[in-house]
Amino acid sequence: MVRIGIIIGSTRPGRVGESVARWVSEVAGRRSDAEFELVDIKEYELPLLDEPVPPAMGQYSKEHTKKWAAKITSFDAFIFVTPEYNHSVPGSLKNAIDFIYAEWNNKVAGIVSYGSAGGVRAAEHLRQILGEVQIADVRANVTFSLFTDFENFSVFKPAKNHEKTVDTMINQIVFWGTELKNIRSK
Repeated sequence: MVRIGIIIGSTRPGRVGESVARWVSEVAGRRSDAEFELVDIKEYELPLLDEPVPPAMGQYSKEHTKKWAAKITSFDAFIFVTPEYNHSVPGSLKNAIDFIYAEWNNKVAGIVSYGSAGGVRAAEHLRQILGEVQIADVRANVTFSLFTDFENFSVFKPAKNHEKTVDTMINQIVFWGTELKNIRSK
């Protein structure tokens, strides 16, 4: 069975990403074709990248990096939940991705974004970042508008129709996650 990490991309105080990720986890939890786990990068307390050797070398010297690498290794696929900050992903998410390399390789991801324009610019930027660490991204993208899916821009209240989009995204992740897991095992 494919293990999918649902990564909360923001560490900001007062963030809404945690409620979005929990909702995605609830929708995903109705399925029996994959295992899901919430991963809050805030809990890993990653400083700005402080490894002296480039991550592609796999020579991690810091305990926080080793802990982060072990967590990411445990997954076959990911769902990244990201806000849009200044037309991109939060620095905390970019930093967390940059810390490691091989642990991301040959896996698949879906993107859930939110912001004033649904977070679409952050999602597109994230696709470029994921490509560089050899994560394939699925076509289905879940977007939430701060104007229509949040009350007072802070309380997450998604429309019912988003559940279908999440299921479509997860169908794609499970398919490709299974195929890439088989390839990685060879």
